[in-house]
Amino acid sequence: MADDSAPRARRLLGTLRDAWARWDGDRPPYALSAYRGYATPTRALVLARAHSQRAVAPPEAGHSPWRNLQGTLARLTHEALPHARVRCTLGGHTHDVGGDDEGLVHAWVELPQPLAPGRWHEATLTLAAAPGNSPAPATARVLAPAAGARFGVVSDLDDTVLQSDVTRLVQAARLVLFENARTRLPFPGVAAFYRALAAGTGDGGAAGNPVFYLSSSPWNLYDVIADFLEARGLPAGPILLRDWDLTRELSRTASFKLARLRELFDAFPALPFVLVGDSAQADPEVYAEVARAYPGRVPAVYIRDVTRRPERTAAVAALAETLAAVGTPLVLADDTLAAARDAAGRGLIAPAAVDAVAADVARDQSAAAPGPG
Repeated sequence: MADDSAPRARRLLGTLRDAWARWDGDRPPYALSAYRGYATPTRALVLARAHSQRAVAPPEAGHSPWRNLQGTLARLTHEALPHARVRCTLGGHTHDVGGDDEGLVHAWVELPQPLAPGRWHEATLTLAAAPGNSPAPATARVLAPAAGARFGVVSDLDDTVLQSDVTRLVQAARLVLFENARTRLPFPGVAAFYRALAAGTGDGGAAGNPVFYLSSSPWNLYDVIADFLEARGLPAGPILLRDWDLTRELSRTASFKLARLRELFDAFPALPFVLVGDSAQADPEVYAEVARAYPGRVPAVYIRDVTRRPERTAAVAALAETLAAVGTPLVLADDTLAAARDAAGRGLIAPAAVDAVAADVARDQSAAAPGPG
């Protein structure tokens, strides 16, 4: 039977978008949203989007589902400014870059001098021309990984970090539409595990391992994701999302993730990457393809088992066998603590970090448990 979840999701969100547009009235002014990118010694990836922008209240745990819905619809109904022209100033040098037909700026700019490694740098972005208004400049942060990093980490978000239940359309839509960054729940222990991966077996200081977040979520939800990562204590890192036009098919996840991973691996040819995802969608297949394309560059793949279907478990196990031939272990883990124990055994995190993950698991489970009554 054909999977009709993409058309159903498109119809649902399209209906909500049209209803919101009728209720909200006039189109708001254009603005630039700046996103986190990354830099090599010779060039930097600058990410931003030009679009109409409605004011959205900062998230609070006490916000009602209706208020959260208003904020979500305000984000999803942004109108892109196609082929926007943007001026970027980074490291004392200015570059003119352009956006695509959805207003997205995904531009590599040359660096006459390397940025200082192991820290974030700020790029000032100015929208050259916006119909009807003059938007304020935006600041995009760019990470230059530490020279001493042993490996990088690339992590999916939905059903890997965030509890999203993407295998069930209605439940996933409810979480996106009616929750906010302060009410969405992480998987227990995930923040401590990622902090341990960022620290490696060292002291966890500024010269740690960079963490990159790769998701098929739309750029419209960038601020929700960034706020969630900060609120839950996960390491700050570049966030790589995608265009998500509601009139298009929603089934481009695998090709999108593969393209972003290849770009990242090619940008840092000497850096290995630990890959973390889940079994709900195509993460195991995408990561396996990358591990085969870049032999010796993936010391471990961790897949959270969220489907618990025998046929899916068997498919991931078959992938694990093929990856073993190129020296990459694929671990299908029931929970975060199992992944942390394996990572400690492989020398990816400090053994003492496993206790911190276990404590984080217990704390998160206690916080998520319903109160009396």
